[in-house]
Amino acid sequence: MAIIAVPQLADNYAYLVVDDSNNECGVVDCAEAGKVLDEVNRRGLKLTTVLPTHYHFDHVGGNKDLVNALPGLRVYGARGENGRIPAQTDAVDDGDTVVVGSIRGRVIGIPAHTNGHVAYHFPQLNAVFTGDTLFIAGCGRVFEGRAQTMVDSLAKLAALPDGTQVYCGHEYTEKNLRFALTLEPGNEALKRKYEWTRETRAAGKFTIPSTIGEEKLINPFLRTDSAELRASLRKLDPSIPDDPVAIFARARELKDRF
Repeated sequence: MAIIAVPQLADNYAYLVVDDSNNECGVVDCAEAGKVLDEVNRRGLKLTTVLPTHYHFDHVGGNKDLVNALPGLRVYGARGENGRIPAQTDAVDDGDTVVVGSIRGRVIGIPAHTNGHVAYHFPQLNAVFTGDTLFIAGCGRVFEGRAQTMVDSLAKLAALPDGTQVYCGHEYTEKNLRFALTLEPGNEALKRKYEWTRETRAAGKFTIPSTIGEEKLINPFLRTDSAELRASLRKLDPSIPDDPVAIFARARELKDRF
């Protein structure tokens, strides 16, 4: 079993989920079908399944081209996206199962970025695909929910085992870490991750995956109980209530303008 990152557009990732027993694979978040199909063919794989996390074009823009090239593909899509997943064949809800060969994944409903946003958790791969909800050291913008909605969605992901690998939708890591350091400049784990990220990107390498455990140490949107983070926010706005959702909302507002 393997996970293969396929760069898409300017800073997106698609991911091939591979069952080595029969060379069957699925793809998470295909924006550009050509690049995905090239990688599938180069590795001698059989693409059978499409797994979008949400309906935004940079995560589903390649769906129709995939289906045109490979009729019969199974295209999952969250029922909560209300038919906005191109070429969808199977509607799924929170708690449902998706299958790629012999690999079984669980759908986790994580709305806020979009109303129907989902993650795919594959225990056999020790991995979760989080789309635009949880990034390395960041989270997605709250487009279709409220701050409470995103806090609840992030809590679902944070409840996964700490060793779970996090495969997110974009290469935003360096900027996310720079922002995080404005709130927790004394966080040693955060400083080490930032230096590692700069070196990794300078070498032309990917920063994914992270892990759930690492995110709890470096991600400001999972660290609303941090005394340093709260103090940094209160310097900017002394009126912030002592409430995790209010802390999250203020941090997200700042990140939107960063």
